[in-house]
Amino acid sequence: MLRQVGPSARAPGFRSLPARAMETHITGRSGNKLAGVDEEARDRDRLPRTAALLAGTLALAVAFIAAYVGALHRPDPRDIPVGVVRGDQRAQSVLTAVRDRTDTIEPIRYDTPREADDGLTGREVYAVLTSTVDGALHLITASASAPAATGVVTDVLTRAAQQAQTPIEVTDEVPVSTDDPRGLVPFYLAVGLVLGGYLASTVLGISLGTAPRDLRRAGLRIASLAVHAVLLGAGAAVLVGPVFGIWDHDLVAVAAVGALTVLAAAMVAAAVQGWLGLFGTGLVILLLVVLGNPGSGGIYAPEFLPAALRGMHRWNVPGLATDLLKSVVYFGWRAGRWPLAGLLLWTALGVVGLLTATGVRGRRAGRAEVHPAGVDPP
Repeated sequence: MLRQVGPSARAPGFRSLPARAMETHITGRSGNKLAGVDEEARDRDRLPRTAALLAGTLALAVAFIAAYVGALHRPDPRDIPVGVVRGDQRAQSVLTAVRDRTDTIEPIRYDTPREADDGLTGREVYAVLTSTVDGALHLITASASAPAATGVVTDVLTRAAQQAQTPIEVTDEVPVSTDDPRGLVPFYLAVGLVLGGYLASTVLGISLGTAPRDLRRAGLRIASLAVHAVLLGAGAAVLVGPVFGIWDHDLVAVAAVGALTVLAAAMVAAAVQGWLGLFGTGLVILLLVVLGNPGSGGIYAPEFLPAALRGMHRWNVPGLATDLLKSVVYFGWRAGRWPLAGLLLWTALGVVGLLTATGVRGRRAGRAEVHPAGVDPP
């Protein structure tokens, strides 16, 4: 006996093939449509952030071109300091005559020859002009401070001596390395160290979040950046020492200065990014690269730069690092007190900035993650 099987008698969940096909077709179309709408909404939400990032990149690029081209396209040396001893009438008269004709050189007067020599090795002046007992002139330079500056001083004073029909002898008391005749290695080394510092901070910010969620994580981040700084500082010392043979002395000190430079740049970047997020990376690049490099006095001595950039090397990280490296390698740590203090100060400010960002932004982000919007905390 045959019995007709109706819909109610079918197995639970069973549907005919045409019905399932029709449902799949309808669901698929609507699902794709909803997915497309969601993607378009996400694109619209991303648009302001993307536009802001592109605008910031454009502004940084324009600032980079303006800073480098504006500062370095036509070096105009002014007020290059040259020491002279009070009472040395012949040397003073030559410097006074030069100063009356041009502002290229600025005489710096010392009471004794010892003070003048200390001024030279302490990087207060680029050269010292004295007269000898036979009526000639003696120019003592320190090209390690800045070969371009001592070159200008030598040319100007040699011409002045010739016009005065006075013989002049030039002695380079602190020369640059023969493998670095333009004296640019300290600057390029500083640039690489600073780059390694802020890139390490940026990588950690992208990977783990710009503001650590608690003080323990902040401590781990600082420790990670410190280890990175020590390794990069040591690697840099090996490169300028055994690998390229530029300097064969004070490599432990070079490594220490390198580590401090990396850590200072990394902590400054971490603090700014901790407060401003990844948008802070643009500000870091502006301070450390766009303004920092041309204002460091490494490519050209500060006296060659526009007035707005002349004193920048005394407070920006690349300038402090360049000055400290020159002091360590060529001047026996003389004139290194302020660059060392400046780098330590930047490092301390960066640590404080990161910790405070952790206490404010990091904990706030942590609470938002545990209790998302629309869910009341217990």
